[in-house]
Amino acid sequence: MMKPIEKKILVTGATGKVGQAFINTFLSDPTQKGSIRALCHTRSLTPHSRLEVIHGSISDRATVEKAMDDITHVVHLATPKENPETIIDVAVKGLFWLLESCRKASSFKRFVLIGGDACVGHYFYPYQNPITEQQAFAAYPGCYALSKVLEETMLQQYVVQYNLDGTCLRAPWIMQGDDLKRHLTFAEEVFGVPEWHKMVKARTALEYQKKQTIPLMYDAKGNPMQRNMVHLNDLVVAIGIALDHMEAKQQTFNIAMDEPFDYGKAADYLLKTRKIPSVPVATEYHSTWLDTTKAKFLLGWRPTYGLEQMIDEAWGSIS
Repeated sequence: MMKPIEKKILVTGATGKVGQAFINTFLSDPTQKGSIRALCHTRSLTPHSRLEVIHGSISDRATVEKAMDDITHVVHLATPKENPETIIDVAVKGLFWLLESCRKASSFKRFVLIGGDACVGHYFYPYQNPITEQQAFAAYPGCYALSKVLEETMLQQYVVQYNLDGTCLRAPWIMQGDDLKRHLTFAEEVFGVPEWHKMVKARTALEYQKKQTIPLMYDAKGNPMQRNMVHLNDLVVAIGIALDHMEAKQQTFNIAMDEPFDYGKAADYLLKTRKIPSVPVATEYHSTWLDTTKAKFLLGWRPTYGLEQMIDEAWGSIS
């Protein structure tokens, strides 16, 4: 581990799911010394004695330089998702101003980028082997996946150009609470994609919804889909480790469940434990497996949530 210092952490995307969870965990941990500065665009955060909030756009150089004053660590979470109007301002321009400030700041220690498996194609492309951190970039159609490639590329080049101390934690779909339950439904208000109610007739979707039937997703080969996920708590733990760990310097790590989420195993478990039926839904997507060996070996990180723990949290304890 790096020698402990009193951190002053800048968190971008601080009002999002991961940002709030990381901030709350850090501030409530008695072993963590230091403070957090949150760069917020429109929303804000609950006041705390060790939390400072700066409002402004990450694409504005003056705002970023103000936010970076005396900062030791950056946890970069800001992303506009699938929004072509703002994607370059946030993913490229905003990240550029952050990295420029980091390389010039005498107080700066480490930059932690939260990336995503969108940079290697998520489930859009077939892979015969588990996906390691050496996998070539392969963005799927759309601007969000492209932004994930650009973010990692920029960070890598600042390592090459300026020997910047940067770490990328590459996370897949992040789950917490009842997210999984809201995903596995034929209701119109579905969490994430696919939107199952659009893949069957409207009347059929209503019938499935009434019976609480869940979709059993099949991949392009006709097998139950295996899709990468990570629980929010496990990702937050990984961020905490990456802030100070010596082996995290200038490295990229896959941060995911030990095994991909298997829709077939999920259907079996829900039927066995809660008598929830399922119905097969064919797709053209591909099963993939993010290999997390590197994070386990170098960082000592281990996920605590697997498929059954995800389901039990989403549906509640078994009566």
